[in-house]
Amino acid sequence: VPRTLATSFEGKHGSVRYWVKAKLHRPWSTVKKAKKEFTVIEPIDINTPALLAPQAGAKEKLARAWYCNRGQVSVTAKIDRKGYTPGEVIPIFAEIDNCTSRAVVPKAAIIQTQTFIARGTKKQKKSVVTSITGDPIPAGKREVWHGRALKIPPVGPSILQCRIIQVEYSLKVCVDIPGTSKLLLELPLVIGTIPLHPFGSRTSSVSSQYSVNLDWLSTIPEQLEAPPEYSAVVSSPEAEQSLAPPCRSELGDILEGPFFAYIQEFRFRPPPLYSEVDPNPASDTIRPRCMTC
Repeated sequence: VPRTLATSFEGKHGSVRYWVKAKLHRPWSTVKKAKKEFTVIEPIDINTPALLAPQAGAKEKLARAWYCNRGQVSVTAKIDRKGYTPGEVIPIFAEIDNCTSRAVVPKAAIIQTQTFIARGTKKQKKSVVTSITGDPIPAGKREVWHGRALKIPPVGPSILQCRIIQVEYSLKVCVDIPGTSKLLLELPLVIGTIPLHPFGSRTSSVSSQYSVNLDWLSTIPEQLEAPPEYSAVVSSPEAEQSLAPPCRSELGDILEGPFFAYIQEFRFRPPPLYSEVDPNPASDTIRPRCMTC
């Protein structure tokens, strides 16, 4: 199947359909025909910078009735990104200021716009996919939506690359104003097929949260202190004998091969760095305390 095929779609003024036809030619007999339809879904990945960008807008309207100014209504809305998939929830952040003398009602809806182009003529059909209604806002008050949830129902994905049929989506935040037309604010949406990657938006936050602090490197001296002599550490012959590597005859075949070399390397590593000067010397005026007291 070519990658340029548009998604299967059934609309009011047109459709996108695919099927497979087969014919069987037999000598001295009629031709047998078979037809089977199938569905094509164009992949739309929302994990792209264009579809992950936040969408925001603001609009205001002057309410008039019988040539009288009744105040102004303004709305500001924002969503986290442009691309979503069916089943996801869109958190809407909005502020509605009602400076009129009457109560207004805020609403939000997902609108589907079908565009049909044929022979230079364009026809459109708009329908409401889903909607929510907020509480009435009294006169002179402000309403704030802190992520009001709007769930996307099972709908077809956006069709943007077809020459004759296009399916587009948008989020509309409107305010019903009594006595005048509605205040409408529209934000574009793209309904995709590949959902948001679970680690896509967390990469930056995780890296910033677990950033490594390298300030302690400045405290390391440029020239390291030389290790002490071996004779200063081991003085008695018994200690030298206890630290000496065991004979191969005593161990038998247990430490044969590279494992014995690893033990030898571990036993004869240089001692750790230390300082012979006690940073906290004991004072002569302090009487040593008995361990049983």
